[in-house]
Amino acid sequence: MAPHRHDEGQLVYAINGVMLVSVEATAWVVPSGHALWVPSGREHQIRMTGEVRMRTLLISPGAHRGLTAECEVIRVSPLLRELIVAAGDEVDSEPALLRHAQIVELIFSELDRAQRVLAHVPIPDEPRLKSLCAGFIDNPSQESTLESWALQLNMSSRTLARLFQKELGISYGEWRKRTRLLLSMQRLACGVSILEVALEHGYQSPSAFTAMFKRTMGYTPRNCRLV
Repeated sequence: MAPHRHDEGQLVYAINGVMLVSVEATAWVVPSGHALWVPSGREHQIRMTGEVRMRTLLISPGAHRGLTAECEVIRVSPLLRELIVAAGDEVDSEPALLRHAQIVELIFSELDRAQRVLAHVPIPDEPRLKSLCAGFIDNPSQESTLESWALQLNMSSRTLARLFQKELGISYGEWRKRTRLLLSMQRLACGVSILEVALEHGYQSPSAFTAMFKRTMGYTPRNCRLV
């Protein structure tokens, strides 16, 4: 899907599969059972991983109470799932219009209660740091350290740590952990085994990978795999 933007805010819901959504300088991973809120006017591009089924809702500016002016990934409850699907029904009569308005109100109510999930990876602007980050994304199993990256950039590890915080708003360790997690979601959605994904992303065993995944996401890697 080519980069585009909407005058309205957009709620992009992944029923099955995993979506990788680039919003300006940030990459967002939307796993099955989650939705991404994209505020109005933000250019974005959606790429699919696996056999994706999705729904989108366009929401007029000012109408989306409970949704922020920034992107966020939302865990979709079973009730919210059914409401989003029902909101896509054809509105061809006054009773249908009334029902649609009631469904939208319920959607907003559920969105207020929904859990927010950390599911994005910021991309730096600084050219040398951007190159190293791109190399890590291509090979997330690499055993790089802050010190080894600092050596490549001919700076102290303390200076690099400050640069990471300035450019990305998070530490080197947090960026690396989050990047591995989100890349692993894509691989799991393609049907790759948990063992293989764990090894690809630098973990010594599937149990260590599963523990990290559940601690961060609140569910196990099996939930990312297509049934």
